[in-house]
Amino acid sequence: MRKSHVCNHQGTVSINITPLVDMVFILLIFFIATSSFVKETGVEVRRPRAKTAITQEQASILVAVTKEGEIWINKERVDIRSLRGYIERLQAENPEAAAVILADQDARAGLVVQALDQARLAGVQNVAVAASKPQ
Repeated sequence: MRKSHVCNHQGTVSINITPLVDMVFILLIFFIATSSFVKETGVEVRRPRAKTAITQEQASILVAVTKEGEIWINKERVDIRSLRGYIERLQAENPEAAAVILADQDARAGLVVQALDQARLAGVQNVAVAASKPQ
């Protein structure tokens, strides 16, 4: 018995990649939606220790006050007189945003209170001062 093989060279073979592209876009959207971005102030501070310190989630406005009297927000040094404007802009992007003042343990109390006051005047309802739990 003899078998014959017939080859048809008229049509071209193509792979449909539409489902693959759809899957890549779905994965991209998933990773963007579930990723969390770390906010930084741009300067390291030694937070004071407090036994009653609690972890606060969803702090999207971070203001650092250094022992040298500098104020940092979003990796930029800010003057106390313009802090309210910065916070108002950040709060306009996220109206439910909470503000956390990251004050160095050697920072002047007066400057920390001024930063708290500017955050409240900017319209932020939830303002806290960061502290570390003792070891």
